[in-house]
Amino acid sequence: MTSENKTDQLDPARAAAMEATLGRDSEMKHGSALPPFYHQLYFWSPEHPQNLGRDGHPKVGNFIPDLGLPRRMWAAGRLVFHAPLLAGVQAERESRIESVTRKTGKSGPLGFVTIRHDFRQRHGLALTEWQDIVYRELDAKSPPPPVARTDETESRTHHFDSTLLFRYSALTLNGHRIHYDADYARTVEGYRGLVVHGPLLAQLLMLFAEDVLGRPLKEFQYRATSPLICGEAGTFCWRNGDMWVRGPDGRQCMSANCS
Repeated sequence: MTSENKTDQLDPARAAAMEATLGRDSEMKHGSALPPFYHQLYFWSPEHPQNLGRDGHPKVGNFIPDLGLPRRMWAAGRLVFHAPLLAGVQAERESRIESVTRKTGKSGPLGFVTIRHDFRQRHGLALTEWQDIVYRELDAKSPPPPVARTDETESRTHHFDSTLLFRYSALTLNGHRIHYDADYARTVEGYRGLVVHGPLLAQLLMLFAEDVLGRPLKEFQYRATSPLICGEAGTFCWRNGDMWVRGPDGRQCMSANCS
């Protein structure tokens, strides 16, 4: 399967900027342990404008194969934490395509790509991550969202505005136009407005989980089930290691579990 390798110095200033973006107090410096999922800030793959697709993402056909399905969604992920990544210390990321499958669902043809990333630092394995990306036809209809549970024992509410979405996109070099171009999000991809990043929801769930557990995460798995739209408040819920994000109308936007 296709693979690629990248290195990054894990600049502490970028992590400190994420802390500020999320409203967290921080004294991030060289050697500080990065919070979970902050590796999303690093290992950028910037492309010239001519190498971007209409949606703002790098065109497929190189590392990720072209399945002939233009609509991209980061659907799910799983992370196994072996050791903390340290700010300011060079790290390596080995990425490879683990699987590519095609299916036909109620909304039409679907393409599923699973990417595995192994992160190493100081010659040891620090993190293993799997990303599940789904590709669909542009006019594919989404199924009705599931109804979220209401039996949480702890919860937090987060509000999302366009400034937060812009800053998160910039810090993660995420050019997908559904997060900052409202006209594109509505008229081309059929959303009700700007879409809150799935990884941003997962990020907030991971930070919540560590606060509840009182220790670093060992494993975290999540699945996006319905988009949360800019301007909506999301309720982040916990019960016995199960987690989910509930939209203001009671729909489930993301489910997760952790240990």
